[in-house]
Amino acid sequence: MLQIPIEWLPDSGAPEQLIVLLHGWCADGRDMAPLAQALRLAFPQAAVIAPDAPQVTDGGRRGRQWYPVDGLTPQNWAERVAAALPPIEPFLRQQQQRLGVGPAATALGGFSQGAILSLETVGLHDGIAGRVLAFGGCYVKPPEAAPRHTTVHLFHGSDDRVIPADGSRNALARLADLQGDATIDIAEGIGHQLHPVLIDCALRRLRTHIPLRTWQAALGAVPPLPGARADDL
Repeated sequence: MLQIPIEWLPDSGAPEQLIVLLHGWCADGRDMAPLAQALRLAFPQAAVIAPDAPQVTDGGRRGRQWYPVDGLTPQNWAERVAAALPPIEPFLRQQQQRLGVGPAATALGGFSQGAILSLETVGLHDGIAGRVLAFGGCYVKPPEAAPRHTTVHLFHGSDDRVIPADGSRNALARLADLQGDATIDIAEGIGHQLHPVLIDCALRRLRTHIPLRTWQAALGAVPPLPGARADDL
């Protein structure tokens, strides 16, 4: 069971949305506080949760990690990410059941390692969340299919030297080729960080972007996600 250092619930009434945030390498759930606070203010009826990764960071460094980076190579990267994924899906399902919030009203977000795991999770479990908020992340390899019940929002700093912004650009192009629903925001002059400018971009996307699946369902092209409501994220 993942530990949860941040869990903010509505001041009154049951949660209408669930937002789960996964931190980056050498950090912990509390490092997601600026994004969590902004989302809490924008969506006061949402439950906002930021768990700790299960592993202590390599080499006795401060914080935690979803997968180790010591000895990381392009050859073993996919294997390490795959090994980190199993706890996330049951954790999401458990929080949805506990808080009474369905997948369509769930957003899964992350920074760096957390963004990578968010993208890979919805690739394996389409519709487990209605939206993904991926900050400074990328796919391990180009997806073979786009999620049909999840909108992917990509956020990146143009000067990111850890995971270059081309990772998000390539992801957008691939998802577009696969007729997926995705957006991108790249902030000039920003590096590998959860910057306030990118947080503002995420709030704008959540407020204004109507998911493609909503349009398609209205036109009868695809069935709506079970449990979907008009106020879903």
